[in-house]
Amino acid sequence: MSTEKAPSTTMVIFGATGDLTKRKLIPALYRLKTLDLLPETFNIVGVATRGYSDADFRSHAEKAIDAVKAKSVSEEREQSIGVDTLFSNVRFVSTPFDKREGYAELAKVLDSLDAGCTTPCSRLYYLATPPSFFPIIIEQLHSAQLSGFEGGGRADDPQRDHAPKIIIEKPFGVDMESAQTLNALVSRHFREEQVYRIDHYLGKETVQNILFFRFANGIYEPIWNRRYIDHVQITAAEAIGVENRGKYFEEAGILRDMVQNHLLQLLSLVAMEPPISMESEAIRSKKVDLLDSIRAITSEDVATNSVRGQYGPSAKTGAGYRDEEGVNKESQIETFAALKLDIDNWRWSGVPFYLRTGKRLGQNLTEIAIHFKAVPHCMFTETITGCPENNILVLKIQPDEGITFQFNVKRPGSSNYVESVPMDFSYKESFKTKLPEAYERLLLDCMLGDSTLFPHKAGIESSWRIITGILDGWKELPKEDFPNYSGGSWGPEASDTLIEKDGRVWRNP
Repeated sequence: MSTEKAPSTTMVIFGATGDLTKRKLIPALYRLKTLDLLPETFNIVGVATRGYSDADFRSHAEKAIDAVKAKSVSEEREQSIGVDTLFSNVRFVSTPFDKREGYAELAKVLDSLDAGCTTPCSRLYYLATPPSFFPIIIEQLHSAQLSGFEGGGRADDPQRDHAPKIIIEKPFGVDMESAQTLNALVSRHFREEQVYRIDHYLGKETVQNILFFRFANGIYEPIWNRRYIDHVQITAAEAIGVENRGKYFEEAGILRDMVQNHLLQLLSLVAMEPPISMESEAIRSKKVDLLDSIRAITSEDVATNSVRGQYGPSAKTGAGYRDEEGVNKESQIETFAALKLDIDNWRWSGVPFYLRTGKRLGQNLTEIAIHFKAVPHCMFTETITGCPENNILVLKIQPDEGITFQFNVKRPGSSNYVESVPMDFSYKESFKTKLPEAYERLLLDCMLGDSTLFPHKAGIESSWRIITGILDGWKELPKEDFPNYSGGSWGPEASDTLIEKDGRVWRNP
């Protein structure tokens, strides 16, 4: 994370009384303040339909800060940070998101806050609302001349450097067409350099380290290709169910919720070509190129290259998905998905990428496992059954952040017995420091104008191209016999078949 302090900023949160603001945004801002990375002038403006006053919103923010303090052991200076030290000013605008008068009031509030800035205050709009409000808010911001696009985006526009930034939460669309429509709307009112489409997975320290691991170590890049790598597995497993998000999940499903953004972003970082620099545009363009090269799963092969599942009840984990609040009793929505993806380029041709994610699985785990090819000639068949295990490089994203390399050695005391052993690196053990939360890094990067960790609009559309093809293919298949896996397992049997028919197996803990 950068140690550069952000410039004077006024942050406007649409949906400021919601869960995301309380659990993620305000705690992240608090931690940035403890690191002395927020500017001296940092204003916050909440916008929501709830009839709050400025004082009510101040109290709401204070409770969120107190919750962070209660969970952490920190220095006296950090414990002394409250609303008054975190924010220069706290304001609230109570308005429906489609009401023009509310944005006129917001403009007055922002102008009054600008008057108190000793240096030009950058504006940061955060859309922490349900996605149905995104188009409405974007249109209203432009109508109220708050988008900063009034100069037409000219290079000589004197306001260009201080144009407001806008952060848009996922999901960015529900399919290819809706993503293109939303991108077109955003592009009419904001320049691409103003737009930050947030994917909190990319803010994780372990995800950022993928590029450093690949390109800061000379020994890996020469073998990072089809000649040496057999296949790649990407797993994002959660032990919990949908909890109180049943209504949302009925509209989304795991493919939209996890694969379209998080897993495809992980894949792009693992498989992209080397950028010419670590500048944001260099990295983002290579990620887009990689996503464009992923072969679409068509309706003809969706049955052989994808698996969907839904968790049922179990004595270990409790209720099944169909028993969750807000869920249809005959729901066909998937809570598990597994895919086999192929990349059509020189580096990865013939190397399958297996992706899986799901709710109520065996444990919380996100990792990328690179399985290398077997040795070209097995010399140990006389003393053991079969050949040595293939080498595996595991990038552990969460919860036990680190890197493990599985390699083979001679077992002590034996003649020729080969055993697979791990070589481990742990972030916690090596650096003795708490890793920053994803939203801390992403909010700071946005304030600093660094878009490296934010997907480009072309990448969003390319990922939806892949996902929409699968969704369309599933519609043409017969209904699934859901539920088809028990809570606490590693998904439906068909998921094992997906990879085992290729002579491979999932890496389960």
